[in-house]
Amino acid sequence: MAKRPVFSSQIATILTLIGVAVGLGNVWRFPYMMGKYGGSAFLIIYLLFTLLFAVPALMAEIGLGRAIKQGPIGAFKAAFGKKIGTIIGYMLMATICIAASYYVIVIANVLFSAVFSAIYGFEGAENMANYNNDLGNGWLQYVIALVTIFASLGIIQRGLKKGIETISKLFVPFFLVSIIYLIINAFLLEGAIEKVQVFLQPDFAALEAQHIFAALGQAFYSLSLGGTFMLIYGSYLSEEEKIPKIALFTSIGDVGAALLASLFIVPTVLVFGLDMTAGPTLIFSTMPHLFSQMAGGQLIGTLFLLALGMVALLSLIASYEVLASGMEDIPNLNWSKTQKIIAIGIVQAILAFPSAFDNNLIGLLDLIFGSGMQLLGSGLAACGLAWGLGKVATTQQIFSNQSSQLTGLYHFWISWIIPILLLIVLIGYIYNLA
Repeated sequence: MAKRPVFSSQIATILTLIGVAVGLGNVWRFPYMMGKYGGSAFLIIYLLFTLLFAVPALMAEIGLGRAIKQGPIGAFKAAFGKKIGTIIGYMLMATICIAASYYVIVIANVLFSAVFSAIYGFEGAENMANYNNDLGNGWLQYVIALVTIFASLGIIQRGLKKGIETISKLFVPFFLVSIIYLIINAFLLEGAIEKVQVFLQPDFAALEAQHIFAALGQAFYSLSLGGTFMLIYGSYLSEEEKIPKIALFTSIGDVGAALLASLFIVPTVLVFGLDMTAGPTLIFSTMPHLFSQMAGGQLIGTLFLLALGMVALLSLIASYEVLASGMEDIPNLNWSKTQKIIAIGIVQAILAFPSAFDNNLIGLLDLIFGSGMQLLGSGLAACGLAWGLGKVATTQQIFSNQSSQLTGLYHFWISWIIPILLLIVLIGYIYNLA
């Protein structure tokens, strides 16, 4: 087996992990989740759940990856034994393969929207009609998705340092600078500060059970937990790096991105009297309508959509890295990296085709593979480290062999509390699906 690559520096590690964590989950999903499930009360619960549950789970996934230094198949075989571990590994690999196939269509929609905004803008009924027609053109979106697939695989082909690290170092800072510029423009709108102040007044009495479950699910969704992305990138982590520090900075960057996106979206949507509870259509219907009304909306819209497309692309790249790296653990599969990448591209091109023509299919697949299976994978990774490898390995990976009361509490937390909690939320997802 070839020598495992290692991140070149701590800053490269953190930027790469933030890049995969942010994705569409924070910029696209978080603002409408906040609008739909209780506003600032949802925000506070989400932040609490991130600290108590998502960050410990992130540490466990990174720790399991670094301990085994393999993909999902090899890691779960080491944790649960050959038979059960192989089933779990293949199941999570299949999950990522399917999830990436519809996710790339959403990215294609975002990239198309960015280009359309740059060339035409969203002002005028004719432009909006053309935009909606082209956005609903399955063949056009599929072609854009194919270009996106093979461009992402080209980055994977360049390797960890020349490919993934390089693109992360470009895209993450670009996103940060862009979103700060957008926030400044948002708060310069007349009445923006007053409306945000009202929106940010928490009403905990209005919180229902579904709001709390939504906040917990978002905490895990936004950090890209699922026993795959962070496990693979954890396997590239050097032994000298402190996992709690890496996990904390990653979560701060992830939550920060969600808050920054909200600080742009929430004021502008409220000022122009649009619907914060629009759900998944917020980006593709509400936001273009917003940009058509804003002064300088063409530039602002283009910048926002381009930044969103860039961070979304980092998550897609991570998906393909999981598949390419994970294939190394398949017995008797002696393919070269190029052969693996070509195979991934062909499979993705086939699987993406139905989603390009059916938005309802994307919603259904995301409920199953983006939410449900992601929670299951994260719970299994926590159990894999705590139960499979045991307390000694947990202490070695997370606390560098420094035993303390905190070590015992953390081991208990990822052994029982997090898996049981995720199981409850997973049952809730299955109930809603039924």
